[in-house]
Order: sequence, then structure tokens, then C-alpha cells
Amino acid sequence: MSLVSAVFVICLAFVTATLSGVFGMAGGLVLMGGLALVLPVSAAFVTHGMLQLVANGWRAVLHRRHVRWDIVGWYALASALAGGLVALVSLVPSKPVLYLLMGLVPFLLWLPQRWISLDAARPPQAFASGLLVTGLNLTAGVAGPLLDIFFVRTALSRHAIVATKAATQVFAHLAKILVYGTPLLTSPAADMPPWWMFGFAIPLSMLGTVAGGRILDRMSDVNFKSWTRWIVTGIGVLYLAQAAQLFARGAA
Repeated sequence: MSLVSAVFVICLAFVTATLSGVFGMAGGLVLMGGLALVLPVSAAFVTHGMLQLVANGWRAVLHRRHVRWDIVGWYALASALAGGLVALVSLVPSKPVLYLLMGLVPFLLWLPQRWISLDAARPPQAFASGLLVTGLNLTAGVAGPLLDIFFVRTALSRHAIVATKAATQVFAHLAKILVYGTPLLTSPAADMPPWWMFGFAIPLSMLGTVAGGRILDRMSDVNFKSWTRWIVTGIGVLYLAQAAQLFARGAA
């Protein structure tokens, strides 16, 4: 990785952690797309997992009094199961497919609410969210919009939604690191970023999380949900355009 690319990732870590601190998922989507521009897919998955693990974990700590730990427990159990199943398949998407999947995922937010009767506060559905969201996270790199579907009909406040989603995503990103990182971290020729980059990016992710939390405090629940949908959809459209260009060029 070049110095310019490393500095790009460091800055991206702060910006995307701030976004995630406000909206709970937009940051991860932007971070994955940015990493895929400068890294091979497997290395991008592991780097994304490491940075988002810190950002989500710190966000869960900051908002720990709002976390619904019963939801997190069921999600974690299913996440471990999903990670094991994907590890057996050993599927790594190409960059065009990755951008295509990332571009399509945000449109899940536009499913009519009358079609959705999911509620993460119910144990069976919390388990289902862990299985499905972690599975999508391990194939598309991100799964925030799918996770959001399980929170559409909950009675949780915006703080509880952001805090609980952050805690669940800790397990999804752990699964990503273990599934894709084990072969990379044991290979001396792996295309992983230098460790010093993480030394700068991780504290900035934590700082961005704090900044995002302060912005969240000033938003209403209505504005929170409206802005989330439109921002994430705009990102999805950009990724679909990128996927189309990569397919047209025959990129691998």
C-alpha cells in the first residue's frame, strides 16, 4: 500500500466513524467502498472489520446504558453460526460483484413497512437478524440496511437503536476478521495495510465516534430516520454506477 492510500484510509476512518456515530450504518458502507478502491477484496474485508470493530465497540461503550443486551445475546449466537457456515464455503466476491451487492443492499430500506413485521426485540427475530445480517456482511462487506429492517418496528429510541446495532455489529465484524483474516494474517505476502496505519486510524475512529454521538444528540427521531434512508440510498446509487463501470471494463 502506498503512503497516499494509507493516508486516505486514515482520513476515511475518521469520517466514516462519525457517520456511523450519527446514523448507525452509513459509515460502514462508505468505508467498505473506499477500502475496495485501494485494496484487494479480502484485505478490504479484514481492514473494514478491524476499523469497524473498534468504531462499533467504542460506540457501544459510549452508549452502553441504551444497549438492549438481550437482543445482542441472540444476535451473537447466530453470528457465530453464520461465520462458521461462510468459512466452509470460502467465497470471496470479485470487485464488480462487491460493488453490485453494496449498491443493492441500501434499497432494502425502501421496502414498504406494511411488508415488514420484524422486531429485533423478539428473541427468534434477534437470532434471525444475526444469521442473515452476518451472512450478508461476509458476502457483501456491509449489511446495515438489512439490520435496520429488524429495528423498523421496535419501540426503541434513536439512542437505543444506534447503541444496540453497534453492539451487534461487533460480532459481525469479528466474524469477518476471523473468516477472511486468518489466511491473510498468516501469509507474509498478504496485501494488508501496514500496522502503523491502524495505529493512526483506530484512535481517529474512536474520535469520530464521539463526534457522531454529539451530532446524534441534537437530532430528532424523525430527522434521524429520514436522513438515514436518503444518505444510504445515495451511496448505493454511486456503488451501482461503479459496479457498471467495472463490469464494462471486465475487471476481476
